[in-house]
Amino acid sequence: MNKQKPGSAAARIGALPPEIFFICSASAQYVGAVIAFNLFDQLAPASVAWLRVISAALILLIFSARRLRAQGAWTKDEFVSAASFGIAVAFMNLTFYLAIDRLDLGKGVAIEFIGPICVAALQTKSRRNAGALGLATLGVIILSGFELGNEPLGLLFIFLASACWAAYIVVGSRVAQLNRGVSGLGVGLAIGAIAIAPFGAPQSDPAWTSPTILGLCLLVGLFSNALGYGIEQSIMRKIPVRRFSVLLALLPVTAVVFGLVFLDQTPTFIDAIGIALVLTGVVVQQRETLTPVSESS
Repeated sequence: MNKQKPGSAAARIGALPPEIFFICSASAQYVGAVIAFNLFDQLAPASVAWLRVISAALILLIFSARRLRAQGAWTKDEFVSAASFGIAVAFMNLTFYLAIDRLDLGKGVAIEFIGPICVAALQTKSRRNAGALGLATLGVIILSGFELGNEPLGLLFIFLASACWAAYIVVGSRVAQLNRGVSGLGVGLAIGAIAIAPFGAPQSDPAWTSPTILGLCLLVGLFSNALGYGIEQSIMRKIPVRRFSVLLALLPVTAVVFGLVFLDQTPTFIDAIGIALVLTGVVVQQRETLTPVSESS
């Protein structure tokens, strides 16, 4: 592996706080989400998700083709890890799009965030963690309770997406350590695209007859998966899973902003309380993560 020269541009970029990379990742993901949301009138959400995963897999495999050939054969464990990761990502994308077709973007991401919060809480057991999880859970109950009568199916999909998001963090950290760059992500997404094909392929005809729709799906894959997840993979190689789970709190905030600015989705006062409780739980987790551990938990 090539080492970066001290003082080089790559080294300076690599030394930036992970929060900066998360802002870039979150922005890329929700640029893609806004494009996808606006496609739902022309193409079924499941098909948008499927084409998103296909597009991202192709982009990443083309980008990493030379490295993929140079790295040689994959071990069984590497392939299983990449496949598990790709399937988790594909189903997360699928269920998330089915959810935001029924729920506001910011509200949906805030509810979905219970998955990462649970991962973070399970990594370190303490009273502070219990409090953080309790606050986040209360926020999710508030957000989901006001949707239960109107959008029960939307809630089902967003909770499934939340479980997939938790799996994405746990399995993704292993894939990031394979030292195969974005090729591991590309291989995983290719397998994930096959896994969700039964859901996305049957309604995808409009995309194959419209270069515009197909091109927009390609942009969704580029921004939301190739760039968004590619950045996150680089972060996973540098920080523990627990801190990564906490830093994902920047995603609900970004989703609310993008939903407000680009989709005219204004949170209600109750929504704002629920989102604030989720983020308060995240801040408590952040303090736990950054506090040196000097006692047994």
